[in-house]
Amino acid sequence: MLNYIIRRIVYGFLILLGVNLLTFTLFFTVNTPDDMARMNIGGQRITAEQIHKWKVARGYDKPLYWNEDQKGLQQLTDTVFWDRSVSLFSLNFGRADGESAGDIGHQVVRRMGVSLQLAVPLFLLQVVASTAFALLLVFFRSSRIDFWGVVLCVLMLSISSLFYIIFGQYLFSKVLRLVPISGYAGGLDAVKFLILPVLLSLLSRLGGEARLYRAMFLEEVGKDYVRTARAKGLAEHVVLLRHVLRNALIPIITSAGSYLPYVFLGSLVFESFFGIPGLGAYVIEAIGAQDFAIVRTMVFLGSLLYIATYVLIDIAYTWVDPRVRLA
Repeated sequence: MLNYIIRRIVYGFLILLGVNLLTFTLFFTVNTPDDMARMNIGGQRITAEQIHKWKVARGYDKPLYWNEDQKGLQQLTDTVFWDRSVSLFSLNFGRADGESAGDIGHQVVRRMGVSLQLAVPLFLLQVVASTAFALLLVFFRSSRIDFWGVVLCVLMLSISSLFYIIFGQYLFSKVLRLVPISGYAGGLDAVKFLILPVLLSLLSRLGGEARLYRAMFLEEVGKDYVRTARAKGLAEHVVLLRHVLRNALIPIITSAGSYLPYVFLGSLVFESFFGIPGLGAYVIEAIGAQDFAIVRTMVFLGSLLYIATYVLIDIAYTWVDPRVRLA
């Protein structure tokens, strides 16, 4: 297993390097440092001296990939790509390109806490609710409850998350006045601002996840070991919980684990609509301002979390099923 993990880490490093290079190339294909300077400085009359000062202050006055004015290794290291992208591997995020955006590392740590308050309850509720709903449909399989449950799942996954947000804000905030329509507060006051986005996000994901889990459970129900368990006289709910659920854990771990990066990076849509100052809203603001420093950092962190998540998922396979061997 150790050799497998080391190999995956090496592959992950190469993937991160490729993602960084691709992000850097795409961004500077669309924008030039001069364009970035004009957007951040603002105003009607921008002089060449102002643009030059802005670029010097942020290191964008250097060549992008290769510095012919330097010698030896500095031809590679004294470039924008090395300073602004390769430095991410040492977790040196630097400062944002905006005039008052501040240190990126500080913003990531502060906003990650807010995103976790939204995403962790959502992640736990999603796994529990989807699994329980799917098991309920399997328990009543080939009945009207199963039929209408599947219809409900299809309806829920067919509706855009934007509809849930708009309808939920209108009903629970404007009409019933149970929770604030948007905003955020620290401490225990955060609960009243987070409960609505958590429940709406759960509804938007429940249909697809429950339908997927139901299909996996139905596949397990038809296998020989389930028939053997029933022949021993075990009740149906015991068979489902003790045998079917345990043997379906690998696809459940795969499905649930793929959502883990969003737990740390936040939800772009829900944080933006509900005014929650998490990492998702941070990314939206950075894209709108064309702040490359923030965008490259969030792309790097997202790629890093995805790679780490799938390594952990592979390791979790060996815990839930001793027959799995990583080689």
